[in-house]
Amino acid sequence: MIMQIFRFAGVGVSALIVHWCVVLILVPLGLAPLWANVVGFLVAFNVSYFGHRHFTFQAAGVSHRQTFVRFAGVAVASFLVNEAMYAALLTFTSLSYDIALLIVLGVVAVMTFVLSRLWAFAS
Repeated sequence: MIMQIFRFAGVGVSALIVHWCVVLILVPLGLAPLWANVVGFLVAFNVSYFGHRHFTFQAAGVSHRQTFVRFAGVAVASFLVNEAMYAALLTFTSLSYDIALLIVLGVVAVMTFVLSRLWAFAS
């Protein structure tokens, strides 16, 4: 389990960096932070899904169809929490959009790990 947490962290940090960088590119181009967050999520989803399927949870024995549908459910649920927390931080604090997003991505990562381990990639 300890190695799985380290692998999850590696994949998660990679997806976080992709997500964050997409937002950092799009906001200065004029896209609102909450919309940039949606695009960042969609791009980072691929990094996260394939990394977790093949590296973190090594779910080769579980069908791609099953894991993709389950992980997509986990990801969408996590993203809804992400977007709500991000909107709240942008509205009710003086945090900059990039720092607020880092906080949100870190908090939501824990929820994603638990749901992925116990359900999305479980056989």
